[in-house]
Amino acid sequence: MKPPPLLRHEGQTGTVTSAEISVLGEWCTVPALNVNGTAIIVDRKWPRIARVVDEEWLEDELQNPGLCVEALKNKGAPKALRADIFTFAQKLPCTAPKYPFHMEWDSIAAIRLTSFKDWWENLPQESRKNARRSQKRGVEVRVREFDDDLVHEIVELSKDSPIRQGKRFTHYGKSFEQVKKDQSTHLGRCDFICAYAEKELIGLLKVVYRRDVASVLIFLPKASQQDKRPANALMTKMVEVCEAKGISYLTYGMFNYGNKRKSSLLEFKIRNGFEEILVPRFYVPLTLWGELSLRLGLHRGIVGLLPSVVLSLAVRAREKWYTMRRLRAGVAQ
Repeated sequence: MKPPPLLRHEGQTGTVTSAEISVLGEWCTVPALNVNGTAIIVDRKWPRIARVVDEEWLEDELQNPGLCVEALKNKGAPKALRADIFTFAQKLPCTAPKYPFHMEWDSIAAIRLTSFKDWWENLPQESRKNARRSQKRGVEVRVREFDDDLVHEIVELSKDSPIRQGKRFTHYGKSFEQVKKDQSTHLGRCDFICAYAEKELIGLLKVVYRRDVASVLIFLPKASQQDKRPANALMTKMVEVCEAKGISYLTYGMFNYGNKRKSSLLEFKIRNGFEEILVPRFYVPLTLWGELSLRLGLHRGIVGLLPSVVLSLAVRAREKWYTMRRLRAGVAQ
């Protein structure tokens, strides 16, 4: 096999390689540009945006964005790696912009963790009641080692419902091999926090550690066991674990997704002590079309362009459509 070709531009070097990524629950291999150990891929949408692979889960933020920009501007790059815009973000706790590029704010859902006691005492009364209710109803939560037994349990947990949060659950019905591959990422710096009721796994939370920041990668409470409040039990245990590890920030995805300002997930985050922390995200135009796209806001996508009211109506319509589809499937069976 021939070695991958090198991209050279003004003395800077990037290696054309490939990266395996998960898209809507399915793994696929895509072309990538490796710049000093940082893998960059390019979206197929328009405008074409270059991003750092697994940026949210890396231990450190991008150290030399200028080197990446130079490599991406190389005219000899394969068509699949030609981008209009390059984007990257800073990571907590760094919230002051470091670079002179076009900057917008990422809305991060985070808990500033001082102690479990402070977090607990600042929760709404209903959230504390739900956590206590899970204990009274026999829910036990513990950290598990990743092994085949746990994978088998996750397979069963994923069969609970094909619809989650009003949309199709992409991991529903996956095989043992598929689930094992999905869950094998970031081993060595993650924990699997599991909620059990009478030896049945009724909730899973996978948290990835990035120095003094912990980030929720998977949060999967069993919908059919909602009366036992596994979600609250998992959150409580996670904060306990993070306190023991000296974690300063606990993050759970975005707080606001573009102009999407209302959702049941956001309400859950707020009820469990998450707040919005703004972190700089930079966008570097690489072409004239990329520069125009930035001016027009096209890089934000649909959720960044449509008004919040329209997005809310679209979400409700999607939820109804999936519900009707599921009911019809049940009748047909």
